[in-house]
Amino acid sequence: MSAKKYYTVWRGNQTGVFTSWAECRKAVEGYQGAIYKSFPDQEQAWKAFDGNYADYVGKEKKHVSKLSAAELKAIGKPNLDSISVDAACNSTNGLMEYQGVETKTGAKLFKMGPFKGGSNNIGEFLAIVHALSWCAKHNIKLPIYTDSRTAMVWVRNKKAKTRVEPTPENANLFNLIKRAEQWLKNNTWDNPLLKWETEAWGEIPADFGRK
Repeated sequence: MSAKKYYTVWRGNQTGVFTSWAECRKAVEGYQGAIYKSFPDQEQAWKAFDGNYADYVGKEKKHVSKLSAAELKAIGKPNLDSISVDAACNSTNGLMEYQGVETKTGAKLFKMGPFKGGSNNIGEFLAIVHALSWCAKHNIKLPIYTDSRTAMVWVRNKKAKTRVEPTPENANLFNLIKRAEQWLKNNTWDNPLLKWETEAWGEIPADFGRK
């Protein structure tokens, strides 16, 4: 059984400390720039709420890369003035979700799902297209980071070449894929689409933290 978690919401439809993910999702879903984080106990959660979110969000354990100094120098540093996207798919129940965040702060820009009958690659693809359309809507040309080379190829080709078969269960998801493909065909963008170098920088800021 998973350990009990408490969810602090600094910015959302409602703010405060929530005792379940369902309550937290309701508090942040659809709220642009929502900021929230989970904690292992209620005391820590309320302490964080009373403090500054910047002291908690993005303060995970520093990544120690196994790459050489020369390799790290060649890769360089990520552009923090950007958007990061990621997806997660539960191998047990097949539920997939994706999200996009501000790379610098970790503030949520959007979060979608869970969807039934998906895959991680589908989620990564949809996350990139969602980020591109979100930027177009807000007239923003920030770079977009993803850790999926497969999704980058799908976006470049404007086609999600998934092996997942359409079923009545995932009909809504495949409709979303078609809409994403159509958006790519009908629109242009100037946002650089960049690969997040996980081995050098650690997990992408949009990571769901379930590894």
